[in-house]
Amino acid sequence: MRHLPPNVPQFYVTAPQPCPYLAGRVERKLFTALQGADSQRLNDALSRQGFRRSQNVLYRPSCADCSSCLSARLRVSDFSFSRNQRRVMKRNADLTRNGTSPWATEEQYALFRRYLDHRHADGGMADMDMFEFAAMIEETPVKSRIIEYSDDQGNLLATALTDVLEDGVSMVYSFFEPDAPSRSLGTYLILDHVRIAREAGLPYVYLGYWVPGSDKMAYKARFRPLEIYLGGQWREIEDPNALDMGAHPLSLDPIQDQVAAIQLPDGKV
Repeated sequence: MRHLPPNVPQFYVTAPQPCPYLAGRVERKLFTALQGADSQRLNDALSRQGFRRSQNVLYRPSCADCSSCLSARLRVSDFSFSRNQRRVMKRNADLTRNGTSPWATEEQYALFRRYLDHRHADGGMADMDMFEFAAMIEETPVKSRIIEYSDDQGNLLATALTDVLEDGVSMVYSFFEPDAPSRSLGTYLILDHVRIAREAGLPYVYLGYWVPGSDKMAYKARFRPLEIYLGGQWREIEDPNALDMGAHPLSLDPIQDQVAAIQLPDGKV
């Protein structure tokens, strides 16, 4: 790692572990702590460079022989609802959106557990208890919102933890009622975040990582125009099926070169 002054973020790399998206592969993450008075500016700057937030950490995949995890965002100004997406919006017209400061509740956790047990029972969050859930929601040093969606009987059906960035909204984590498949709530949450960004005059909705070849992440390619962070810049993808993310180890920059290329909010590298 680079030798940096104490007030400059330090970057580290996690130990290799099995990839949760692609069988037989190993993942590794480049990360830095998110703390102090400049947390918001750092979150803004690094989100534009493919990083994601998890509590007080910013991270980006930095695998030794794979580059399939691509940070993805929607360009709001050119987004138009497809016929199917308009139907999804109509089916959920009865939902009420309520955005508040990030505060975890037992009702949220109950919904979160139902979602995990139904969709990600073998995932890394499967054993998360109420205290860990509260930390995920509440431990944020940046401008964040917890957005709840309830039906006209007051039942909580979906929740999104969302960061407000300088140039968009970032969907940090979302979960929804698994016993209401006809509502297509996962799709609805993304579509409503397009509306939220438009209402706030923000140009992008950050969706997290899209992984070509992963069934878990395939849904993100259904939203257009979709931009991915690749080769140090954001690029619109025309045909997701034509994107070849095969990588040779020698084609990937060493960790020190990746860190050296990061643009910090004060203009330092």
